[in-house]
Formats: sequence, C-alpha cells, structure tokens
Amino acid sequence: MGIFINTGNYSFSECRNGLYVDKSGMISFVNSKLFTKDKFLCVTRARRFGKSFAANMLCAYYDISCDSHNLFDDLEIAKESSYTEHLNKYPTIYVDMTNFVSRKKQLGKDIVDAVEKQLIKDLAKEYPSLDFAEMPLGDALLAVYHEIGEQFIFIIDEWDAILREFADEKTIVKDWIDFLRSLFKNETVSRVFAGVYMTGILPIIKDDSQSALNNFREYNMIDPGGIGQYFGFTEEEVQSLCKDAGMDYGEMKSWYDGYSVGNVQGIFNPNSVMEAISCGECGLYWKTTGAGDELKPYLKNEMKADVEKLLGGEGIPVDTTSFDNSIKDVDTKDKVFTVLIHLGYLSFDGRKASIPNRELLLYFASCVKNADLGGLTRVLSRSQEVLNFLLEDDEENLSRLIGLSHDDVCGATEYNKEQLLYTTLRESLIFAHRDYIFHREYPTGKGFADLVLIPFSGRDLPAIVIELKWDKTAEGPIAQIKERNYPQKLFDYTGEVKLVGINYDKTTKEHECTIETVSR
Repeated sequence: MGIFINTGNYSFSECRNGLYVDKSGMISFVNSKLFTKDKFLCVTRARRFGKSFAANMLCAYYDISCDSHNLFDDLEIAKESSYTEHLNKYPTIYVDMTNFVSRKKQLGKDIVDAVEKQLIKDLAKEYPSLDFAEMPLGDALLAVYHEIGEQFIFIIDEWDAILREFADEKTIVKDWIDFLRSLFKNETVSRVFAGVYMTGILPIIKDDSQSALNNFREYNMIDPGGIGQYFGFTEEEVQSLCKDAGMDYGEMKSWYDGYSVGNVQGIFNPNSVMEAISCGECGLYWKTTGAGDELKPYLKNEMKADVEKLLGGEGIPVDTTSFDNSIKDVDTKDKVFTVLIHLGYLSFDGRKASIPNRELLLYFASCVKNADLGGLTRVLSRSQEVLNFLLEDDEENLSRLIGLSHDDVCGATEYNKEQLLYTTLRESLIFAHRDYIFHREYPTGKGFADLVLIPFSGRDLPAIVIELKWDKTAEGPIAQIKERNYPQKLFDYTGEVKLVGINYDKTTKEHECTIETVSR
C-alpha cells in the first residue's frame, strides 16, 4: 500500500460506520464509461456537497489491494450487473490535491514536480521489479502497462486546487495543466487508464492553453449530465433521515433544500443535513466548513440591486455561458453569479439564480453586513437590534431604526413607494429567519396580514403579526389585526402573539410603531 497508489478502503469504511446515505448508484454510471472514449470524467460540485466522499467511495470500489464486498454488498450498486465485474479489479491511484496545496509555502513553484515524484516513488514500491529511474510519470505508467499488463483507475480529488490557490502564478498553473495533458491527452499514455475521475469545485478552464483537456466529459452544478441526483441529498433521502432521527422534515427542508441541479429539483446540501442531524437541530452550519470571507470578495457595490433582490427571495437572470471557469478575472455580474452557482451559494434553474434556502440567506446576509454595500449593509447591521426591540416592546427604538433603514433602502424619488416600506421591514428583520418562518399576506382570521412570523417548533418565542399603514396611526393597524381576528389561527403554533402596527407619515416622513401582546 502506497501513499497515493492502492490506498485501500479505510476512508470509505469510516463513512459506512457512521450515518450513511447510499450514493453508490454513481459507481454504475462510472462503470459504464470505463474503457470507452468517455472514460475521462470531470465531476465538479460545490464544497460541502460530497466530492471527497464520492472519490473515497470509488477508491474503495476499484482498488485491487483490498476486498470491499462487505462495504458494498448491501448497497444500490450491488444490484447492478457491472457490480462484481469491476469490484476491486484495478490498481488505483488516488491524489487529493489539498495535501499538496496545504504545503504551499514549503513546495512553492515545485508543487507539480512534487506530485509527480511522489507518484513515481509509490509506483517503485508497488512494482519493485521495474526500474523507473529518470522516467516521467507517463513513461512509468506505460512500463507497468507493457510489463505487467495492468490498467489503472486514476482519481484526482480537488483537481482545481492549484488553479484556485496559485491563480496569480501562471507558471505553476501551466505546469499543472501540462502535467495533466501529458497523462490524459497523450494517446500513447492514456491507454494505461481504464478510467479517470477528477473532482473539484470549478469546471475545466475555457482557455486555448488548456484545450488539450477537452477529452474530459464535464458534469457540474449547471450541467450535471443526467447525474444531478448524486450531487446532494434528494427529498426522499432526507425524509428518511429525518424520520430515523425524529427531526422535523419541514424545518430541515426550509434550511437546506432549494437546489436545482440540471433538471433535478429539491437537492439538499448534504453536509448541513448531516450536521443538523448530528447536533439534533437545524442551524447555520455553512460558515463552519469554509473560509468565512469566501463570499465577500464577490460582493461589489455595483451588485447592490441584484443582492437586494436575492435577499428578498427573487431570482435574477444569469448568462452562465460567458464564464471561462476561472476565478481570477471575474469582471462582470454574470461571471460573478456563475461563480457563486458553482460554489453553491446560489441555485440555478437554467435561467435564473436564487438563494436556495434559509441557511444561505442567513450566510449571505452576514457577509453583506460585513461588506461595503452602502445602505444595504447598514440595514442588515441593524437587523438583530430591530428584532430585539420588537420582542422587548420598545416602540420608540423600533420606530427609530425602521426610519433609519427606510432612509437607507429608498432613494429620494422612491421614498413614498409602499412596496419599499415592506422591503425595509423584510430586510430589517432578516436575521429573524434563524427562528421564524416568514409569511407575506398570510391568511389569518377574516383577512390577510401583511407579514406574519411563526416560530419554529420548539422555539420559546411568540408569533408576530405586522400590519403596515400609510398616513394613519400606529393604533389603526393594531385595531385591524384584532377586528379581523388575525391572532386566533396563530395560537395553534404558540401561546403568545405580538401585534405590531407600523404607520408611515408621507408628509413628515416619520415612523410610528405600536406593539401589543396577546395570549391564548
């Protein structure tokens, strides 16, 4: 067993020993491509969406050095005719490029050379009868093929890590692409592979210098090529997990669902679902698995209007065809939003991008709060205070903050548009999404409330009913709430309801808030 060659099935065994969702059907798909012109696969998806899990699964299945029957016999793949044909039949090379990128300072410009030398060193251990002295990796693999007659499975996890970490180092990027080309595009060398599987975040860069990698068939968050169900958890899979864990599927769905991957709808973020089940509650787990400022560089002031739409639940049209799959020169809004689709921050239905779920809404809002998007940043920075003042019945401070945020949301010519007062309120309460389900025009009693917030099950919080009025009094909305018996239906969810009336005077531009609490 080497460091990168025939590493065994230990990593996948760890996955099977814990909470597990069967995605082995992906193996059948890869099997169908072996020994064909389509044997070069590049499957890219967002972080936290199981890239390394899939790579480890494939290693455990193909690796000739181990017996993995006990790991797969009870899984979906075992029902396929190709199951035993390929199980543990190939010498398997598995390279996780983050192992090398993590030694960025140590390896520097020699990082690609280090990858090649380590792989040749492993080959020498695995095939001691062969002499690989002074051979490049391609020739070494050919020597094995000709002398031993074995063909390899080659798996590269995080294939694009060098491109992301060394984006400004053109020489290193070129060396890496030349290395891949020497292995996979060279017709003489490529015959040594039964199949090649690369996974990462970004698709292969559209660049003349890299056209030699165009023999790879790509599957990604925008075009999954018919395997979208393997990019995350499906609704049925999450329903089963929730049932076994005794968790509320509806809450889980609102937090982590919402991705469209090709024509597959209702894909969940798998990492967050597993974290929620492990912790026994839904929450914001996205930020704990990556750099907290990953989104911030993409939030430019010229994108403010589009970001506001996204935070408001709207989709925005995106032309993904202009993106060249590089994160270095992302100089248009279409390119920015296409990057965010590939990174998993946005879902894409083929025409529009949108924030997929509650978790990403809160993460977006946190990043915008710490960015520099002018009035929008200021509004979001007040959001927690607005909720606190509302729950504390502090009418004076609630009125003051709503007024400040209304100023920030509206331009001078738009100030008296009624929709923008609602937009102000929605943005001012955005962090309440941690504990509440939002409903606009919610049918309660004898009418429809402007905005209703219902706490998640198990939260010791009151429901909130908010009515907005113009040129009236703040008591007027409260009277309407009572007259139409809005709170009655909400007592099914909580024993206490806060009634909030907000009036805006178009002449004085003053805001007045009244808060009253009623109990069952």
